[in-house]
Amino acid sequence: MTTIAVIGLGTMGLGIAQTYAAAGFAVLATDAMSEARATAPGRLRAALTPRVQAGKLTEPEMEAILSRLTIVEGPEAMGTADLAIEAVVERMEVKRTLFAALEAVVAPDAVLATNTSSLSVEAMAEQLARPERLLGLHFFNPAPVMKLVELVAHPGTAPTALARARDLTEAAGKTVIQCPDRPGFIVNRCARPFYGEALAMLEEGRNPAEIDAAMQAAGYRLGPFGLIDLVGADINLAATESLATAMQGHPRYHVFDALRRQVAEGNLGRKTGRGFIHPGQPGPAPSDAEAIVLRIEAALVNEAGWLLAEGGTTREGIDTALKLGLNFPRGPFEILNARGHAEVLGQLEALASAAPAYLNGRYLPAPVLMQ
Repeated sequence: MTTIAVIGLGTMGLGIAQTYAAAGFAVLATDAMSEARATAPGRLRAALTPRVQAGKLTEPEMEAILSRLTIVEGPEAMGTADLAIEAVVERMEVKRTLFAALEAVVAPDAVLATNTSSLSVEAMAEQLARPERLLGLHFFNPAPVMKLVELVAHPGTAPTALARARDLTEAAGKTVIQCPDRPGFIVNRCARPFYGEALAMLEEGRNPAEIDAAMQAAGYRLGPFGLIDLVGADINLAATESLATAMQGHPRYHVFDALRRQVAEGNLGRKTGRGFIHPGQPGPAPSDAEAIVLRIEAALVNEAGWLLAEGGTTREGIDTALKLGLNFPRGPFEILNARGHAEVLGQLEALASAAPAYLNGRYLPAPVLMQ
């Protein structure tokens, strides 16, 4: 039987373990904290029980999933793993140390994967004896539910490792989209203008409820502020700051003061009881809703265009990733096809002409728009 190893038994790690165990794989799992190891089977049972109660899973099926999970003391007990996935703290040295320990015990053809959402996979592989076997498998939370997994190849990743990781993860029911080892990968990077343009409009005096109402009327399940309120303004700020730093402060990743203030004031969204809109609702769309949607969608298209220009992914991959990862009704290139180059370019030119000095260069069109 193929064996999957998962290191890190927090919410994400346990969700990844559940995903593969539910697909019939044997799963070895561990955590540096003894309490996390001890409580993992009980937490997995608690996660599965509501599915049994809802009739989506039978009792024997739940017991079968639980039987495939084996908790071990540490990486040294994971030598039989065909694919080992880490979901530990986002610190480069911790991950490098862990992969060195795994490399010492797993088979030469075993694949090593990181679930990082922000660190360089290439940098993580630098000190390995066989860096070609390391890649990224970026799951989305909650891992058992979200269909998307970003498959991240660094320049030296072996095609055989990529194929094996893809095959095993697709067998677990996921849609796997390959992407470049660039900051934010696909979803976290291309999502930035969805929030950023909304925050820019907020700083220009627009009401956040009107902005969200416009986007929801255009088919988006949640507007930018509703999504920030759901995830947490602090989480959104951290992701934005991380990407801004990684992209050398480029104005496309500008960190808006409105977001910083929201975090400083402690109005983080649903988890604190108050956010940009929460506990309120967006309400009716404003009369200029289409102008709001065009502005945000033009920026989404442009960011996707710049990512495409860097290589390592496709138009279809970007569209699928954003639809699955963020529940967008359409992907950036589907938007481009529907609106046409002229409308998107015209919007970017209008935004550039009106932009303040600190956003100079934010709306420079991507090469794909000039073709």
